[in-house]
Amino acid sequence: MELSARVAATEAAASGIHWTFAPMVDISRDPRWGRVMEGAGEDTYLGSKIAFARVKGFQGNKLGDLNSVMACAKHFAAYGAAVGGRDYNSVDMSDRMLWETYLPPFKAAVDAGAATFMNSFNDINGIPASANKYIQTDILKNKWGFKGFIVSDWGSISEMVAHGYSPDKKDAAQKAILAGNDMDMEGNAYNDHLVQLVKENKVPIAVVDEAVRRILRKKFELGLFDDPFRYCSKELQNKELNNPEHTRIAKEVAEKSIVLLKNDKSILPLSKETKTIGLIGPMVKLKRANHGFWAVDLKDVDSTFIVSQWEGMERKMGKSTKLLYAKGCGIENMSRAGFQEAIDVAKQSDVVILSIGERWNMSGEAKSRSNIHLPGVQEDLIKELQKTGKPIVILINAGRPLVFNWTADNMPTIVYTWWLGSEAGNAIADVLFGDYNPSGKLPMSFPREEGQIPIYYNHFSTGRPSINEDKVYKSAYIDLSNSPKFPFGFGLSYTTFEYKDLKLSKSKMKDNETIEVSATIRNTGKYAGEEVVQLYLQDKFASVVRPILELKDFQKIKLEVGESKTIKFIIDKEKLSFFNKDLKWDAEAGEFELMIGASSADIRLKSIFELTK
Repeated sequence: MELSARVAATEAAASGIHWTFAPMVDISRDPRWGRVMEGAGEDTYLGSKIAFARVKGFQGNKLGDLNSVMACAKHFAAYGAAVGGRDYNSVDMSDRMLWETYLPPFKAAVDAGAATFMNSFNDINGIPASANKYIQTDILKNKWGFKGFIVSDWGSISEMVAHGYSPDKKDAAQKAILAGNDMDMEGNAYNDHLVQLVKENKVPIAVVDEAVRRILRKKFELGLFDDPFRYCSKELQNKELNNPEHTRIAKEVAEKSIVLLKNDKSILPLSKETKTIGLIGPMVKLKRANHGFWAVDLKDVDSTFIVSQWEGMERKMGKSTKLLYAKGCGIENMSRAGFQEAIDVAKQSDVVILSIGERWNMSGEAKSRSNIHLPGVQEDLIKELQKTGKPIVILINAGRPLVFNWTADNMPTIVYTWWLGSEAGNAIADVLFGDYNPSGKLPMSFPREEGQIPIYYNHFSTGRPSINEDKVYKSAYIDLSNSPKFPFGFGLSYTTFEYKDLKLSKSKMKDNETIEVSATIRNTGKYAGEEVVQLYLQDKFASVVRPILELKDFQKIKLEVGESKTIKFIIDKEKLSFFNKDLKWDAEAGEFELMIGASSADIRLKSIFELTK
């Protein structure tokens, strides 16, 4: 994450850009919300780690370096909890949920030195974020000591009129500036009314001075007053935009992002001796799509540098393998006109690679979907191709978790590619042929149906938990399992890993002590591979109910065939703390369950320890 942001910052700064509206650090438990494609998923701990890494990546060693851009942590706050997964919608939650789940990634961004924050479009418990003094001034500036500036989201100050919170833009400007919103982006509320508000003594000039001071301080740190054109170097731009190291990194980042969901018959990795491969599906030859939603419109940009899946396979196989192509169907339309051609191609092939998913602009801002099943007739195409009896590898391209139950239940080989960027085709080819063994893990739970949403792994237990098989009256659906189709933290490898020898340095600890946890991981398969070993904790009994498990640490290790490594984790008070009934961050004495596994639903090792006071 940090490396990808570092490359983006280097190229942006060399192009004359010194401020980026990233990272988006919103936690979201609702894949209907299109902007999950920008974020880190459903987990607060992981989201906080990623927020910190991306800020460090964008800003580098220090602001003012010619390879540094100002980061902007967004959207402050709780935008990812929009009711119904509908973009810009209201957010209604308790203070504990706000502090425990949605604020920590923003605190991590502050700790990483984020230069700027952007507030959110939504209201939080009835107060639009742009005029929310509690989050902007009381929390961010006062409690957390944030020294940068806050920019509104696009037009969000003037939109307080539509919210029904302000009768006009003048009132909106007054409320926003007094709440701590320093800069008005595209609302024209400050431009049009701030001077008059000061003259009328409705806004103290000291408040305006403070906002201006915060903005000017960042311009000074960037060096723009010494040289306003210091980031504008055609020579440096050409060098960085054509840096071959950046291309290598783009492929590495793409490879690490791919998640292997199923490989039941070990069809993957494919043999490089395969004679004929059928590449079928609406995604095979697309270029622009690989950049996802937030990307420069390619009608103005040379797109030859984007590697399609077709081109990636061509480069990988050369002339030794015959590649056949059929589009098969569109993404959304219901036409089956291309089915027969696809079937004919499949019958001629030794193996079929079927690339499907959602359009690149079906996820992103203002791209909420009530139905997140595979669109169009794509799953029908899969059913027809299955009848050929040929080995089929399913590639799913998307910006969000999708629902594809028939495919998940009936097709043995599924690879989730997301949108992988300019090196997508090369990265996918590397994974398909085993030149890179996939190691990605899911940052969000994949629902079985939309009716489960919001769905997330670290939920509370209830007084009538669904695991009580002997009870009819329990927290469960009568027509659907509670569990996700694919759980948080899940992702396979071409090899297998054994977890054993869990050891704790002691069974009891005090506030000022730590427990060292160790476990041995062994590669028991046929390929070298990487595993993300995940540590979860559960506070068994507390003054407020706690999640059934919470991710608290992870390590990624690489193991050769037959190799073992002993990994260590440290349990300290911080890992055991939470916001108690008084919203105080603290750890309570009691019993904790420790779990280590390959996903939130695949726990391999367990133990119990106690915190004493």
